[in-house]
Amino acid sequence: MATHQDFVDYVTEQVALGDRFTHKKMFGEYALYVDEKVVAFACDNSLFVKPSKAAATLAPDLPQRPPYPGAKDYPVADELLDDSDAIRRLILETAALMPVPKPKKAAAPRKPRK
Repeated sequence: MATHQDFVDYVTEQVALGDRFTHKKMFGEYALYVDEKVVAFACDNSLFVKPSKAAATLAPDLPQRPPYPGAKDYPVADELLDDSDAIRRLILETAALMPVPKPKKAAAPRKPRK
């Protein structure tokens, strides 16, 4: 089942980070970013936070399951979505632990056609 845009909009509203919190649709699901760092996935209308020390410390009792077939278990933070402060803190602390994305290589210039 694909994630609905309404769910992603709700997560965005609850996290309340403005332009710092973005998303990209992938195969009917969404990758969620803070400052261009992947911090979570929205899959099957659930919020899967990247496994990290932040999740283990701030929300150790969250249920865990894979967001998609073949993936490792991720903490499922659905129960935190009604607590904007808690979900924002978890998302921000997860982002602080994620590596900076590698710069994208510039596309090679095209050769003129003859």
